[in-house]
Amino acid sequence: MQNIQNTQKPTRRRYLTLLMIFVTVVICYVDRANLAVASAHIQQEFGISRAQMGYIFSAFAWTYTLFQIPGGWFLDRVGSKLTYFIAVLGWSIATLLQGFAGGLASLIGLRAVTGLFEAPAFPTNNRMVTSWFPEQERAGAVGFYTSGQFVGLAFLTPLLIWIQEKLSWHWVFIVTGAIGIVWALVWHAAYQAPRQSRGINQAELDYIAAGGGMIDGDATGSKAARVAVTAADWKLVFNRKLIGVYLGQFAIASTLWFFLTWFPNYLTQEKHISALTAGFMTTVPFLAAFVGVLLSGFVADTMVRKGKSIGFARKTPIICGLLLSCCVVGANFTNDPLWIMVLMAIAFFGNGFASITWSLVSSLAPVRLIGLTGGVFNFAGGLGGITVPLVIGYIAQDYGFAPALIYISVVALIGALSYIFLVGDVKRVG
Repeated sequence: MQNIQNTQKPTRRRYLTLLMIFVTVVICYVDRANLAVASAHIQQEFGISRAQMGYIFSAFAWTYTLFQIPGGWFLDRVGSKLTYFIAVLGWSIATLLQGFAGGLASLIGLRAVTGLFEAPAFPTNNRMVTSWFPEQERAGAVGFYTSGQFVGLAFLTPLLIWIQEKLSWHWVFIVTGAIGIVWALVWHAAYQAPRQSRGINQAELDYIAAGGGMIDGDATGSKAARVAVTAADWKLVFNRKLIGVYLGQFAIASTLWFFLTWFPNYLTQEKHISALTAGFMTTVPFLAAFVGVLLSGFVADTMVRKGKSIGFARKTPIICGLLLSCCVVGANFTNDPLWIMVLMAIAFFGNGFASITWSLVSSLAPVRLIGLTGGVFNFAGGLGGITVPLVIGYIAQDYGFAPALIYISVVALIGALSYIFLVGDVKRVG
């Protein structure tokens, strides 16, 4: 019997899990970016200034950031299935209610609630990929699900604009919120941890485990999840290597949130590009980022298979991507829409190419503290989401967007340097 089992061909159940994560990320990012689509109409209807719009943009990131560590703590205790069900249902209800917002205060409040419930999303993604995928496939898996954020923005933004023009800005939120509510129910019915999952055989479990996948790491209520976090644990979570990763994530998130919030206004108000042309130009950088994130996972996993170290294979795309993101400052030196689009596409391609940072978290984090480490990591990214809408809002109001692009490029450079000088060799902390 044992010999028969050993000759089993591994199933591919892990790829269905990856597809489910991908769909969730698409929904997650559409619900982050739908405000950018509706912002001009909202400003006009409620008489909201550019600085006030910056506060609405930033409200999501405040709670998203503050609840990263509690979200990671909750994830470590209840597992991915329940965490994601509560999260997707919560942020989708808050998104739907934004369609009925009555002004500045209600929009800020509902965006804050959306951020609160989205806080555990990427720590949960990281936990599932660490549990479901061997080390040699992990960067590709992270690259695939991360591409969902750009797929949603590149391909669904025109649909949201169409809904807004045919109906009203209110329906942008109602439709996206309703889709999320349905998906939360599908998720709860379909997702299981590796050992409890239907459609997986022992050969696939053995394959994942042999490659360093923690097939028992996503089991709900495991004994390890109930151990209290100590001062020594916190010291591990803020190890020098991990601090370097956190700084890099702040840099990546800063570029991302520029595109998620102010990019359309930058094109129309700073460069005086027509709304129709700006709509097309907004799509191109997101497509470039989509290509970048898929390519980064492929490049990293290919280098691992060819014998390169995990550290070299994962860090190379991240460092190169952050350096490419510095190209955003080049738009300060041209008013040609074609060159602006090219420079922004290169910068956002770089952002996508650098976005496999989660694969390093799964390789560096202490095994028992993956959820908490992921929470701190996303906390650092959330700080980028807080600062960029506010910094750019105030700078643009008084000085235009040119100094804001310098800020984005300097932060990207600091992120690249943190990977070079702080992260060092990639090996698990603790």
